[in-house]
Amino acid sequence: MEELLMSAEYSRPFLVASLFLFVTSMTFTQTIHFDDEVAGVVPSGWTATKTGRGNPQWSVTKDETAPSKPNVLRQSGVATFPICIKDNPMIKNGFVEVRFKAVGGKEDQAGGIVWRCQGPDNYYVARANALEDNVCVYYVVNGRRTEKKRASVNVSSNEWHTLHVEFNDNHFVVTFNGKKAIEWDDNTIKEAGKVGLWTKADSETLFDDFSYGGK
Repeated sequence: MEELLMSAEYSRPFLVASLFLFVTSMTFTQTIHFDDEVAGVVPSGWTATKTGRGNPQWSVTKDETAPSKPNVLRQSGVATFPICIKDNPMIKNGFVEVRFKAVGGKEDQAGGIVWRCQGPDNYYVARANALEDNVCVYYVVNGRRTEKKRASVNVSSNEWHTLHVEFNDNHFVVTFNGKKAIEWDDNTIKEAGKVGLWTKADSETLFDDFSYGGK
């Protein structure tokens, strides 16, 4: 019995140290539901902009089908690539995820997420398109988008989907509705950057439950 007590006493510093290392190495995460934001405007802490030309229209709006009611973030304008960037934090390694629903668009019906964003002309983006039934991953450098990989998936219009990206150094994994769609290695943008949301052309897209985390 004495040996057990001594063993427990000696192991206590190790357990405390292990707990400290675990806590300090934990990933920070945040989820944004847009439910506390003012309807009709861009949510606070975000910058609504574009890559290229056009007139994007990002605004918080109510939607009865929202995964977390009552609000969603909607993009209803037309631009080359409408993009809405979270003003902080800067993340190098971590994840970004969103629920999205494509509700309109003759040219495109796309919903995407960006990471390591240095501004509206330099970032990575993964997007799903309901008119093409695929998921693609790109980098955008100096406003020029370059496709790197794609996968065929069923992306239904007027239905909520989940898009998720894990990024760690030069390794990226894109999942769609919980299933891995793309795995890719790239060194184009190495610096920490912002995360955000993305569409293309005349896509009218709803977004909800935007989550991100960093190490």
